[in-house]
Amino acid sequence: MSYNLPYLKQLEAESIFIIREAFAQFENPAILFSGGKDSIVLVHLCRKAFYPSRIPFPLVHIDTGHNFLEAIDFRDYLVDKLGVKLVVGYVEDSIKEGKVTDEKGINSSRNVLQTVTLLDTIEKYKFDAALGGARRDEEKARAKERFFSHRDEFGQWDPKNQRPELWQLFNGKKHQGEHFRVFPLSNWTELDVWNYIKQENLELPSIYFSHIRSCFKRDNVILAYSDFMVLKDTETPVDMTVRFRTVGDMTCTGAVLSKASTIDEIIHEIEQSSTTERGTRFDDQRSEAAMEDRKKSGYF
Repeated sequence: MSYNLPYLKQLEAESIFIIREAFAQFENPAILFSGGKDSIVLVHLCRKAFYPSRIPFPLVHIDTGHNFLEAIDFRDYLVDKLGVKLVVGYVEDSIKEGKVTDEKGINSSRNVLQTVTLLDTIEKYKFDAALGGARRDEEKARAKERFFSHRDEFGQWDPKNQRPELWQLFNGKKHQGEHFRVFPLSNWTELDVWNYIKQENLELPSIYFSHIRSCFKRDNVILAYSDFMVLKDTETPVDMTVRFRTVGDMTCTGAVLSKASTIDEIIHEIEQSSTTERGTRFDDQRSEAAMEDRKKSGYF
């Protein structure tokens, strides 16, 4: 008699195995939490991995000061609900300490500044593994990551020098000062994540669902307006019916025009979409290798 799990159960089982491997191999892991759907799924999988005990890792959030308030509110709600520890690194602190400089001009963003704050936070709390919700299907640089992805003592990643992962053998050996990024959702797609959210009835920040928001359009990207956005003379915010496919810094995260207000409608919309999930991200458009360059220096 054959025994086959449904594909979402297979993905879930693989992810839980990787989470437990991280717990077994590292002394002080943490979960990188953005308030987005992927990190929410990751937290849910961690709950399952250690149930009925609480999640044994803290959540780490890097706050640029330019985040969506809906994501921050949801972060605090989830932390209270789960009773887990929250560690927040503030980009504003890195700016005040002179470690990074706020960008100026029309396309200024704090997105890339997060790298310094993230690495400082990892070093401050001596985390030796940072679990993230990144997936290989999101972007070509992320497709190069291993499940256990080594970072040197400077937090840097070398995509040409990665450890082989044969079968289900993961090598978490490291020297002092080095750490690993661990990606339990690597084999998931955007549609897998949404189908799993539906199956598990997971709560999400409201920005994933259709709503009316003051936005403006720049270089074919719809950006949410806020007081810290610098507008061109030709740009005027207008109310649009939108939702977001990703959650990141407001200055680089684009919205899509959408009337999808339920999980089923979102799944249908994604199935019909001809654009990629990160196609509306300004941070990926700065250069052909923008994501890989950021990741090499220690980005998420």
